[in-house]
Amino acid sequence: MYTLLLFVLTLDALILTTAVLLQAGQGGGLASLGGGAGTEQFMGGRQATTLLTKITWWCAGIFLFLSLTLAVMSAHSAAPRSVLEGSTPTAPAPVQPTPLPLPASPAPQGTPPHPTQPSNQSPPPHP
Repeated sequence: MYTLLLFVLTLDALILTTAVLLQAGQGGGLASLGGGAGTEQFMGGRQATTLLTKITWWCAGIFLFLSLTLAVMSAHSAAPRSVLEGSTPTAPAPVQPTPLPLPASPAPQGTPPHPTQPSNQSPPPHP
């Protein structure tokens, strides 16, 4: 059904395009807005309804109806719209705590730990 409606929509779009392109223009278009254009020339005036005008209106109505119908049909499809919607949620694996590194030798109780200095630098002067 979806494919048939899509085919009819494509055929209707081709007919609508042809009907619009075959119609004669209203006149100057935006060029008439420059100045001195009367309201009849600006608004286009009332013209007789031709066969191409009727075809255009009917094809436009059919196009809008079919587009809305196809949009509703595709929104109600059974396929999941997202990767997350299709999968079942699983509990994350527990995280194992990382053991802290132990010092190689304990420092004496009364002395603060001294940072090691590279051998190519001289010790800072004492005042």
